[in-house]
Amino acid sequence: MADTLEELVGMRRATEEAHARVVELRERFGPPATEPWSEAQTTTYETAWRAWRDLERDLQEAITQYAKNEGLDRNAIEQDLGKT
Repeated sequence: MADTLEELVGMRRATEEAHARVVELRERFGPPATEPWSEAQTTTYETAWRAWRDLERDLQEAITQYAKNEGLDRNAIEQDLGKT
């Protein structure tokens, strides 16, 4: 969990980087329905997707906990993170 807003910003950046990796792989590999992916491509994509999903889940939990601990509005924290 995050104790400071700066830690949340770091978590947000890591989540965004992981999402960018998923998008990049999807663009590079193409739609799997058009041309089936190899086993290695599937494993690579699924690993990247799970990493992004886990980071996003952890970020959302950290935002909720930070808001609760600081007595702040969770939505306001989300908006502040979106501005960084």
